[in-house]
Amino acid sequence: MSVAENIAKLDDMVGPGVTACLGCNAELSMRMALKVFGSNTIVGIPPGCMGGVQSVGWADKTGMKIPVFFPLLDNTASMLAGIKKYYERVGRDVNVVAFAGDGATVDAGFQALSGAAERGDNIIYVCYDNEGYMNTGFQRSSSTALGSWTSTTPVGSSTKGKVSHKKDMPMIMAMHDIPYMATASPAYMPDMIKKLEKAKNVKNGLAYVHIYNTCATGWGYESERSIEICRKGVQSRFTPIYEFENGKFSLNINIKKPIPIEDFLFSMKKYKHISEDQVKDLQRYTDEKWENLLMLCNATDK
Repeated sequence: MSVAENIAKLDDMVGPGVTACLGCNAELSMRMALKVFGSNTIVGIPPGCMGGVQSVGWADKTGMKIPVFFPLLDNTASMLAGIKKYYERVGRDVNVVAFAGDGATVDAGFQALSGAAERGDNIIYVCYDNEGYMNTGFQRSSSTALGSWTSTTPVGSSTKGKVSHKKDMPMIMAMHDIPYMATASPAYMPDMIKKLEKAKNVKNGLAYVHIYNTCATGWGYESERSIEICRKGVQSRFTPIYEFENGKFSLNINIKKPIPIEDFLFSMKKYKHISEDQVKDLQRYTDEKWENLLMLCNATDK
């Protein structure tokens, strides 16, 4: 039986009333994640796209069929940890899951997340990485890539978008030596489902799943191309798909012949302006990260 057939049989924890943008990969990813985690789950969604999407309902029907709360950006992981500890004390094994965008993860929420990882809190943290804040326009975050246009890194005669590379959150979490860390993409759904299932089964610490989610509204492309853009990110090696499990790095999707980085970048409006030097810088940065990842995979495969 295929992954799609298996998933189709699972209950959908997201009910009618969602108000996601068309082609929203974050909403798709959360639906799939919550199908895997099931009804024995409590979800924390800090401020961001998914908070609005899942709390707005039609009539008496809300967007979620399981308990959901809305913590602040800077203490999401610590609140999750406290909830998990309570259920452990009363003898209940409940999945306690954060579904947080990059702003709630790589910026304001990182201190609490790092603390939860260091303590070994048994929670699941899913980061949908859309490279910016969708609050009042598409705003810069630490996960915004070099050269990207955002409403707070405008393009003009003096600036050419964001001037620094994005924060490598997956590798930072792996360096916390947590039991499980994985990157995933909606364009490779069987791989993503497998990793969400692994995260669900972790019982000895924090599990972190970083999902690369393109954003049609913020990135500037037609909504029907969302999966195509996600796939190009992987095929260019810009968004490498790998995991860190019990101290071992593994490359899950090996792109032996990558597409040029510009094939990914220039398929979106947010990169239309970047210079030839910026393209070369991004290509060099992507190649170096890929080589470092291969070295880690080889070094830990003992």
